[in-house]
Amino acid sequence: QVQVVESGGGLVQPGGSLRLSCVVSVDFSQVRVLALGWHRQGPGKERERVAIIANDDSTHYSDSVKGRFTISRDNAKRMVYLQMNMVKPEDTAVYYCQAIIRNLGNYWGQGTQVTVSS
Repeated sequence: QVQVVESGGGLVQPGGSLRLSCVVSVDFSQVRVLALGWHRQGPGKERERVAIIANDDSTHYSDSVKGRFTISRDNAKRMVYLQMNMVKPEDTAVYYCQAIIRNLGNYWGQGTQVTVSS
């Protein structure tokens, strides 16, 4: 059973920064991780994809976070990160980590709350 666990959420002021982390319980050298991603669901909103990093390290961002957020991965540590800069109140959401692993499936974490407020 693959487990995905996020951490790093919390309260941050507008304009501030926060880094989310996610660990995946599989050895990246033993499986093919097709993509790792971050999604979010704000109050009363549908879940949306925020950022994704593919196996070739190509990245894609939603227009709402482009230029402010950066996704990165560390294969040796089985980690994916989301660096959030210049945060806005509308970034308030539960952030979910996703791992898409070839021949195993699509896995989600339980989410970590990010609140942007002064």
